Amino acid sequence: MKKLLKFISPLAPDDSGACSVLYEMGGITVICDAGGCAGNVCGFDEPRWFTKKSALLSAGLRDMDAILGRDDRLVAKLTRAQEQLEREFTAVVGTPVPAVIATDYKALERMAEKRTGVPCVTVATDGTKLYDKGETEAYLKLFKKFAKEKLETVKGSAAVIGATPLNTGFTTADEIKAAFLKEGFTQVVCIGLDSGLDEVRRISRFEKIFVIAPSGIRAGRWLSEEFGLDVEIHSCPVPESYVAELKKLCGTFKKALVIHQQMTANGVREILGGDTAVGTFFELEKSAAEKNDFHIADEEDFAEKAQGYDLIVGDISLKRALGGYEGRWVDLPHFAVSGRTFTAAKI
Repeated sequence: MKKLLKFISPLAPDDSGACSVLYEMGGITVICDAGGCAGNVCGFDEPRWFTKKSALLSAGLRDMDAILGRDDRLVAKLTRAQEQLEREFTAVVGTPVPAVIATDYKALERMAEKRTGVPCVTVATDGTKLYDKGETEAYLKLFKKFAKEKLETVKGSAAVIGATPLNTGFTTADEIKAAFLKEGFTQVVCIGLDSGLDEVRRISRFEKIFVIAPSGIRAGRWLSEEFGLDVEIHSCPVPESYVAELKKLCGTFKKALVIHQQMTANGVREILGGDTAVGTFFELEKSAAEKNDFHIADEEDFAEKAQGYDLIVGDISLKRALGGYEGRWVDLPHFAVSGRTFTAAKI
């Protein structure tokens, strides 16, 4: 029962992360479930659902289909969907159902490609891990499937990996692109946010690749090894209005803690300065961490490690886990934690 959450809302799971990466890629994404997991993704973990269209479907598995592992039924449904929608590829995202019956994703991928005539990407999520794990697998699968050759480099161009609403709180790429344009680039693309599969195919043409969340690191390393691309782990931009408010806090604290996905937390630390540590419930990349940074395993671990900080910057929903915390708390929304974007932040 160590992972039981008594005060914090359930964190976004790995299948939601995979769906977030695939959302704007222009394919048909099938969540391999009986209906419940798809409702969780669309209702709670995907803010673009109300503003941008995506072919995100539930497999609608019946009890016996799931128990007997009738992959042919799933492939038949996927084929009918492809005949009607005519998308560039299909994708199957795992949930606890295929995990329990040990679905053979490679076989499912081959069957789907044979029947539909288009590429198929399978992401073996199981709904028990956190969203960044699902994003990691989805990014890697997409690049390995569709990035096939080294293209001529376009000078002044940059691609950003990790720009999902679950990581950033943004539902469009405007503010992220603006931040990197200020660094001197003339063309900036956020992979999977206001961009589709074509940018995945042409990823090797970019002069610079920026990774703004731990979930993009494995894909970034693969791109560096495969095509020799210049990949850099970079802090994640936050809204200009929020930056202005954070700067007012500089010098007003003795010891601060920032809680978010690591690259967003790093960006906030750069603004605050001083004795500031980063804590995260999600992946902690050692190469981007400082000495006092730490991973948070659960609520009890959070309550222990948060002691001694007179300023905490993190999603306000996390404060409940600290009981009578007497320091100053500054709201830093994290969509994967509370389903809130920066528009809800109050400093």
